[in-house]
Amino acid sequence: MTSVRLPLFPLNSVLFPGLVLPLNVFEARYRAMMRDLSAVPEDERRFAVIAIRDGREVAATAQGMPDATLPAAEGPAAGFGDDPMRAFHAVGCIADAATIREKSSDDDTGYEVLATGTTRFRLLSVDASGPYLTGELEELEDGEGEGAGALASGVVRAFRTYQKRLAWANERTLSSGQDLPADPSVLSYLVAAAAVLDVPAKQRLLEAPDTASRLGQELKLLRQESALLGKLPSLPAVDLTRQPTSPN
Repeated sequence: MTSVRLPLFPLNSVLFPGLVLPLNVFEARYRAMMRDLSAVPEDERRFAVIAIRDGREVAATAQGMPDATLPAAEGPAAGFGDDPMRAFHAVGCIADAATIREKSSDDDTGYEVLATGTTRFRLLSVDASGPYLTGELEELEDGEGEGAGALASGVVRAFRTYQKRLAWANERTLSSGQDLPADPSVLSYLVAAAAVLDVPAKQRLLEAPDTASRLGQELKLLRQESALLGKLPSLPAVDLTRQPTSPN
């Protein structure tokens, strides 16, 4: 088994391959990470994004965050407990940093980062000995699976219905003419990112063994969510195109 070691960037959201990730970096550990990434060639600026488990699994606090009543912890593993591996989900997504822009204030220097998800990985170990966490990763292949093409057609129809129901529940106008990708794998990740689901549900989609399995899960979820939306009078406005941002 071939593994790679990359800087580890935990988030309270799930990144999928092909999706854009904007980050506003101001914590010391992540500033150090971006300084190091800025020093390497642009085509080598890779880091690993991993979703934080619900706080109830890590500590009796809010989701993925340290207890605000305790003194602020410092260091690369601050807020993630004695064993950071337990604080994170098992599968994440490697991100390529296309832009790392330094921004200064009176107090300190932060970074605006624009990255794109590329490849799924399985987290094998976490190293907290440096200024920021690093992870040993096993990159995961993306097989198509059996019947992905047929499932993709069903997902497109189900997603269109879901969009209409969601727009109606939010009392919004659905923009028309948006084409969905024909490639089943790309479609599966786009729908996974766009659907209004909680982190565990999105994480299960990321961990699906192949495209067909992911599309099958999405078809079931979209039908369930559409049926639920049809029975609700209204919901808080949700932006389907929202992207995960940094909680740090």
